[in-house]
Amino acid sequence: MDRPGCIAPAGRNLALGAFMTDRYTEVRTVARTLGVDAVALVPGPNFERLYGKRFMSNERPLVVFIPTEGPPAAIVPNLELRSFDLVDFEGEVFDWRDQDGYQHAFDALGAHMPLTSLAVEGQVMRVFIHHACSAAWPGVRIIDGEREISGLRLIKTPAEVAAIERAVQIAEAALGETLGALRVGMTETEIESLLTQALFRAGAEAHAFDPLVASGDHSARPHAHARADAWIAAGDALLIDFGARAGGLVSDITRTVFVGHASEEARAVYETVLAANAAGHAATRPGVTAHDVDDAVISVLEASPFADRIRTKTGHGMGREVHEAPYIMRGNPQRLEAGMVFTIEPGLYRIGGFGVRIEDDVLVTDTGCRSLTTFPKELRVVG
Repeated sequence: MDRPGCIAPAGRNLALGAFMTDRYTEVRTVARTLGVDAVALVPGPNFERLYGKRFMSNERPLVVFIPTEGPPAAIVPNLELRSFDLVDFEGEVFDWRDQDGYQHAFDALGAHMPLTSLAVEGQVMRVFIHHACSAAWPGVRIIDGEREISGLRLIKTPAEVAAIERAVQIAEAALGETLGALRVGMTETEIESLLTQALFRAGAEAHAFDPLVASGDHSARPHAHARADAWIAAGDALLIDFGARAGGLVSDITRTVFVGHASEEARAVYETVLAANAAGHAATRPGVTAHDVDDAVISVLEASPFADRIRTKTGHGMGREVHEAPYIMRGNPQRLEAGMVFTIEPGLYRIGGFGVRIEDDVLVTDTGCRSLTTFPKELRVVG
């Protein structure tokens, strides 16, 4: 029976000095701050940020353990070994095969790297990996370090901002093309198909998330998905919320348009949401809190005749994930810093009627903010 290997990347000298690389400094600092022996990372945004490569998260555990000092170690499915070579890993790799199971690899790594405490990504790591770690290190203290680990992604680098801007440009090109092709009588899924084709023609690596295309009373559901049996009709609101992935980072944009014509009510609701969106931009600058920005936005909506249609907070951070910190909501005391990127997306939704949402992606600058989205926001009638 195959036993877990202890595999050095081809051609790499495994002398201790080879492990002293800069890329683990932040993660080791997190481990020390949390008072644990090591941090465990699984495939996901934090793993991708560290290694620049994406792996699937599935029933086959792939885990990297980064101690406060010394070389890291990894659990890797045997079938992924050649792909894992691409991360230029500095430590020892314990592989396993499907027919043998993964626990013996965890046990071997546990003997190689004794641990009494471990921080994990509570929103990403699967429970069966938690159990495998507990078995490999009997009595180990495992804590949720999600906030601290993912907090390393709060401030975007110039390269990350550039990638988000590229993702925004791709999405905006696709949206412009799609809106230009809309006609009364199309179904929501036909519109979604047009949007998807345009997105990839514009250069997207992938969708940032499943697009939301909703017309008529369906637009009053903030997370509605396209229907094959819903045909857009004159007078409908049409809400499109989607994004592109480029360079490993994402965009997230929403625009609401009206088909054929817009009623007086629709125009009044739209102008209210647009004013709230502008208030969010005006309130965003370093030093204010996420609460402050949300309060500025929601106050506009609350002062309108449509206050009973408020159903969501103002926005969320974005980067390698579509939803990440900071969350722009009342009660969140987190202070904004230059380099943060988040959405400003006020909306009003009347169940049984229609919904309007206008969403921008903004970058906090040294003096205020800069909108990464530039797609026009004035009320638009299509079809």
